[in-house]
Amino acid sequence: MNGLKEKYFLFQPQGVTISLLTIPPSCIDSSTGATPSEEMNGTGNLMDFLDEPFPDVSTYEDFHTIDWLREKSRDTDRHRKITTKSKESYWELIKSLLDAWSGWVVMLLIGMLTGTLAGVIDLAVDWMTDLKEGVCLSAFYYSHEQCCWTSNETTFDDRDKCPQWQKWAELMTGHSEGAGAYVLNYFLYVLWALLFSFLAVSLVRVFAPYACGSGIPEIKTILSGFIIRGYLGKWTLLIKTVTLVLAVSSGLSLGKEGPLVHVACCCGNLFCSLFSKYSKNEGKRREVLSAAAAAGVSVAFGAPIGGVLFSLEEVSYYFPLKTLWRSFFAALVAAFTLRAINPFGNSRLVLFYVEYHTPWYMAELVPFILLGVFGGLWGTLFIRGNIAWCRRRKTTLLGKYPVLEVIVITGITAVLAFPNPYTRRSTSELISELFNDCGALESSQLCDYVNNPNMSRPVDDIPDRPAGPGVYSALWQLALALIFKIVITIFTFGMKIPSGLFIPSMAVGAIAGRIVGIAVEQMAYHHHDWIIFKNWCRPGADCVTPGLYAMVGAAACLGGVTRMTVSLVVIMFELTGGLEYIVPLMAAAVTSKWVADAFGKEGIYESHIQLNGYPYLDVRDEFTHRTLATDVMRPRRSEPPLAVLTQDSTTVEDVETLIKDTDYNGFPVVVSRESERLIGFVQRRELTVAIKTARQKQDGVVSSSVVYFTEDNPQVAEACDPQPLKLRRILNLSPFTVTDHTPMETVVDIFRKLGLRQCLVTRSGRLLGIITKKDVLRHMAQMMNQDPESIMFN
Repeated sequence: MNGLKEKYFLFQPQGVTISLLTIPPSCIDSSTGATPSEEMNGTGNLMDFLDEPFPDVSTYEDFHTIDWLREKSRDTDRHRKITTKSKESYWELIKSLLDAWSGWVVMLLIGMLTGTLAGVIDLAVDWMTDLKEGVCLSAFYYSHEQCCWTSNETTFDDRDKCPQWQKWAELMTGHSEGAGAYVLNYFLYVLWALLFSFLAVSLVRVFAPYACGSGIPEIKTILSGFIIRGYLGKWTLLIKTVTLVLAVSSGLSLGKEGPLVHVACCCGNLFCSLFSKYSKNEGKRREVLSAAAAAGVSVAFGAPIGGVLFSLEEVSYYFPLKTLWRSFFAALVAAFTLRAINPFGNSRLVLFYVEYHTPWYMAELVPFILLGVFGGLWGTLFIRGNIAWCRRRKTTLLGKYPVLEVIVITGITAVLAFPNPYTRRSTSELISELFNDCGALESSQLCDYVNNPNMSRPVDDIPDRPAGPGVYSALWQLALALIFKIVITIFTFGMKIPSGLFIPSMAVGAIAGRIVGIAVEQMAYHHHDWIIFKNWCRPGADCVTPGLYAMVGAAACLGGVTRMTVSLVVIMFELTGGLEYIVPLMAAAVTSKWVADAFGKEGIYESHIQLNGYPYLDVRDEFTHRTLATDVMRPRRSEPPLAVLTQDSTTVEDVETLIKDTDYNGFPVVVSRESERLIGFVQRRELTVAIKTARQKQDGVVSSSVVYFTEDNPQVAEACDPQPLKLRRILNLSPFTVTDHTPMETVVDIFRKLGLRQCLVTRSGRLLGIITKKDVLRHMAQMMNQDPESIMFN
């Protein structure tokens, strides 16, 4: 080989040029058999390392936004490569089929794990909630209901009482009645509540800080392309599951439905790591997380279809048709798994299932719409009050002592809740009782009507009757419970424990609706000759169902807080089985949204996204201001010039210094600093990996080596020192660009629909500046007279 010269054909990936380069044998790397020119042009092993994890280098940095176009392009290339290989052998064909089915396998695993966790959470919450009041002597792990239904000494009239279930005062002192027993039960109720909440906040604070809150604002932000490392991790999944049980059992005004969406997405992220198709592509991972969110709502409410629509309407940012099918499948499997566990013991997916036997009448639309108005006003009051409290929490000593805050709120809640039977029990049981129709077998105080001894109607057709003393007593207790729930929920949501908002909001609406329903029922009974009742409410007929008003009120308040419409109505009729009552639900939901939107467009989740400064570009927001790209782009006149790379005059040392001194996601590449004519854009991560790989795997690359982004091959010196480094292959030759006179309305629309991280601003091919997603959000905040510095992340 001495004195001879080897010839190598080099292929340019971005073009069709094939060049013949003559290289001395001394420049051949004996360890790999590759020449520096091969690696400079990308035909060696350089690009093989770009998709592998590298020490201290990740695909995207924490609190940065992904590049949707790049992720979609990478998945298309991967799919094209698999399709090509599948024609080569049967083994490659089998591998391609496995790759195609991997998405359905992930959905199956997510549905099974989410359904199992939801069933375990429901059973644990049921037991621990009753543990605050007493214990089952025959089996301590039985809840009150399970204990008495398994007892042979339980009678139908006293089905909530049995010798096996004893309250703490009866167990300790032998007395179940009297002031002493009441005080002891009161004290132990508060003590158990404090213990549960203290354990919950301590576990969150020590092991998984991301396990607090509902998780839906962060899930929405993550699905829009934001990176929050650890938010969907294994520790977060474990701690959120455990502390969710503790938080709900403590009796605080919160629910488990929102956190179950977070739990389901943690399950989705866990199974994504098992398949490279999803673990190495952030865009594909978010398709799985969208389906997981649907599974979470499916098990939270027992509403598979509503879960899919919730993910589509409220959570997801990118929801292709393929994701719709897989979301449906994941929600189906999750619901089936929960049904197999049967946590409520009623062979149904939900605790609230009801069957009404009376149709609704057109005149009832008036109180239904009034409940919608109440829901919209309550939603506005709650959002403004809660956001104001959360801002105060972040700027005062409350933020420094989250454990103390949780203990204080829990103590206040428990002390005020125990005397009222409607706030003492779990919120889910309260809603279930408010939804129920009063049949002949009901023993609730809400069903204490004066019976007519001459009544000979069937059980399922009980006519309206005058309210008894129990109903009036219940109305006063419900009014106090309504005020209590309205106030305490404002201060509870957002604490450093898992806290959902669906159930507390529904409880407020259900209480208000039941009160209105009883009022309308008694008006119809006592004034059936009024013109509004005359046509549809005859004496002795069953014409008003108070439970239906509770259901409509629950939907109205939930809609006022979250601004959901279609998915809300579907969730409600799946939740209750009230398919016949879709029109009242729709009327209340749309009225609630109209009223709430009159005071502000943002729902509670969007408000918390703004509060936390997440870079979320809502597709529902409208940008109507007449500004141009040049008004938003960086750098401004008072700022340093834009950090750029040149195509053939930057050294490795210059690039490494630029990477070290800045935290930009990437750098534009220009012909020269004089012309500033744009060539392309190179990502920070790929640039870092390429240089580190070349230094380790390629001889002759030193700090003084020139980095080339040109299509032509750089001249190679005979001595091979220093060797130039050609990085043409990692250069994006088609970065998204706009001119400086492009209206910002168009720029905002482009960022929303294409999911861009950044956009370059040019004039006649000359680079002027750059617009990032953060710049867009800051400009929008400024145009709405908000603090632009509230956008805290890239």
